[in-house]
Amino acid sequence: MLRQYASLFGYVERSLFADIQRGKNAHDLKSVYLVRFGITARQFNALRIQLQGKIRSVRELLPLQIEDLKTKIKKAKKTIAKIAKKLRRTNQLHQKRRRLARLEHRLKQLERDRKEGRIRICFGSKKLFRAQFYPEANGFKSHAEWKAAFTEARSNQFFVLGSKDETAGCQGCVALCEENGSYSLRVRLPHTATEKYVVVSGIRFAYGQEEFEEALACGRALSYRFLRDAEGWRVFVAMEASPKKWITDRRLGAIGIDINPDQLVLAEVDRFGNFKGGEHLACVTYGKSKAQAKGVIGEVVKLAIAEAIRLSKPIIIERLEFSKKKAALEGEGRRRARMLSSFAYHQFIQHLKAAAFRAGVQVIEVNPAYTSTIGAVNYAAQLGISVHQGAAIAIARRGLGLSERPAMRVVQLPTRKGDHGTFQLPERNRGKHAWSFWAKIARQVRAALAAPVQLLPRRTGSTPASLCCQTQCAT
Repeated sequence: MLRQYASLFGYVERSLFADIQRGKNAHDLKSVYLVRFGITARQFNALRIQLQGKIRSVRELLPLQIEDLKTKIKKAKKTIAKIAKKLRRTNQLHQKRRRLARLEHRLKQLERDRKEGRIRICFGSKKLFRAQFYPEANGFKSHAEWKAAFTEARSNQFFVLGSKDETAGCQGCVALCEENGSYSLRVRLPHTATEKYVVVSGIRFAYGQEEFEEALACGRALSYRFLRDAEGWRVFVAMEASPKKWITDRRLGAIGIDINPDQLVLAEVDRFGNFKGGEHLACVTYGKSKAQAKGVIGEVVKLAIAEAIRLSKPIIIERLEFSKKKAALEGEGRRRARMLSSFAYHQFIQHLKAAAFRAGVQVIEVNPAYTSTIGAVNYAAQLGISVHQGAAIAIARRGLGLSERPAMRVVQLPTRKGDHGTFQLPERNRGKHAWSFWAKIARQVRAALAAPVQLLPRRTGSTPASLCCQTQCAT
């Protein structure tokens, strides 16, 4: 009966999407759909709200996708121009031009969709849809087997909308407590079903059981999603979470987190911004499946939240955006491209904020401007710590609103060769913002770190006596 419900839900959703694409109003179609498909008003509202959420998501992502494609096209043209100078690599040049043509075609298509207001949604996922063109490579023996799997994916779930004014927070799925402490869910079926209700008993939630019981006791709205996968049916509940009282206090200090593609670096500071300690947490998601990467991120987040709870200090993170960096990977080294493409930054932030909300830990986001430079210049060499941990200190201090003035006049920076570069900081103009000063330092730091790589002969360990008029290397 749940399978029939999901199949009807998917079919009605696709039909409603087709009518909306024809210019019809979803609210005006309600009475027609109730009679045509034999569903209740709440069931129509549930699929309408779900579909409108998908449409809104596509519309909001469309400008971002266009900007992403423009960045890729710009980088691809630069890469092609570099390869064209080397008259050899003809096959590589041909493949790069083919990729550029595909990107330009995709850009024209998206710009046309935005102009015409067209929305493209593939129910069942594009990946599975494209698998029909290479069935054997995707594990299908025939096209009929693929079609059965695609039909199954298009009708493998349904959504039940809740309201605080209804019984147990949801008229379409009523939760009832049993004697053994578990719950039974009474699901209202469409009018076309042979039965009016189906009861699923013995329900226990592995996560959020207490929050679920609290929402039932307080009469809050509960919305359910039934999803069928390879292991059977799963039930997900969405509810309004109760905000917990903050257990952290900025007056005690803060914990700065420097997020990197391969590790998470923590730095604890007191209320004056003095470094008290920290650690490096490995967080490598490259080569991992989606579930494995989620597990790695979850373990790292758990350790960070536990540290914040132990110290009663808020967490300070940077407000980063890696979409442009990932879009400009054309022509980059393989190691860097793989590292950035597998970096699940947004997934980590979501895990961190959700875990912090449940634990009552405050998460503060700050501007990431020049935190790495400030950390390297002010703290790394002086405290004998890594550049990343120095950046974490700068992040924590910025979250506390502390000074970002330079701590010294002469700076020593470690290089990739194992030695260090020494240079003198320029005079600071106190009439300008401190970031204008750090912008100059950032350029000097890049020059100081790049100079040994450019000047040293390959396969030698010698170090030049001087790099430039303001930069000297000392072993």
